[in-house]
Amino acid sequence: MAKRKRAENKRKTEMDKLKWEVADALNLDDDLTKGGDELTVREAGKIGGNMVKKLVEKGKEAMRQEDSGPDGSS
Repeated sequence: MAKRKRAENKRKTEMDKLKWEVADALNLDDDLTKGGDELTVREAGKIGGNMVKKLVEKGKEAMRQEDSGPDGSS
């Protein structure tokens, strides 16, 4: 059970890091610093949408690497 909790916390930390990275790129990190209370629904949606795009890109890249094999060949 402790392993599951650690894995869950790690995922949460990674998602928070991604959220801050996206918010910074969109110049919304100052609003996020205030606890998100200053964010509009549109701004929060932009952050979430860009997070999803980045996660999809990472997933596609992982699949490409998996398909090419460990030595980089198909």
